[in-house]
Amino acid sequence: MKRNYWEKMADTYAEEIFDVLHNDKKALIRTVIEKNAGKNKTVIDIGCAIGKWLPVLAPAFKKVIAVDISAKNLEIAASLYPQYTNVEYLRMDMSGKKTTIPACDFGICINAILTPDKKARDTFFAALGACIKKGGRIVLTIPSLESHLLTGIVQHYYKVDKKYFPKEKNGKEALRKWNNIRQGNADIDDVPHKHYLKEELQLLLAEAGFAAEEFHKIEYDWSTEFHNPPARLKEPKPWDWMVVGRRIK
Repeated sequence: MKRNYWEKMADTYAEEIFDVLHNDKKALIRTVIEKNAGKNKTVIDIGCAIGKWLPVLAPAFKKVIAVDISAKNLEIAASLYPQYTNVEYLRMDMSGKKTTIPACDFGICINAILTPDKKARDTFFAALGACIKKGGRIVLTIPSLESHLLTGIVQHYYKVDKKYFPKEKNGKEALRKWNNIRQGNADIDDVPHKHYLKEELQLLLAEAGFAAEEFHKIEYDWSTEFHNPPARLKEPKPWDWMVVGRRIK
């Protein structure tokens, strides 16, 4: 997504954007953060938006670099958390050609690499290596393509929310969606968002100089996918991928 998309979204970010921190019921991301925290360490929050993770990061690290593409997001974050004096806010486009990034001991990147544009994603992933010192780690959460496809299968099987999943009758639009999904780009509120296969994410991290050390599913309730999920629909649950990568190059 372009910068103007996120600038327009800033004022309603809390209502419009899915809250991974709140919905990570098993606290998998928090556990990784705590394991890698230290009062002598620096951390970078890539795509920090309005700063939801700052109350977790700021008390646990010497310094936090909060990076986002949206200036308005950063203004909101700074106004919400003035008590954290160890946070530095940087407006930065991780998909930009001339991006100067401070290297930190640890990093988080929570559902920030969503652009459907491959070139922009490749630049973003390449820039991750510059964010983390060699030997340091980063935790990413990424929308799961497997989970998105499962949601479609479950919807069809249980005939859930039929009016929200209409059959595409327009040939041109159907072809657009087909070509998009072949590359992992699925519409969310009519806007294409990149979703990832587990093995695809492992490959992309390797290209960026990281070894994928851990993969976990951050599972959510089916109410995050459907307005009226069947009461008997429990397992399996929809999920995002969480991966811990260690920079080795």
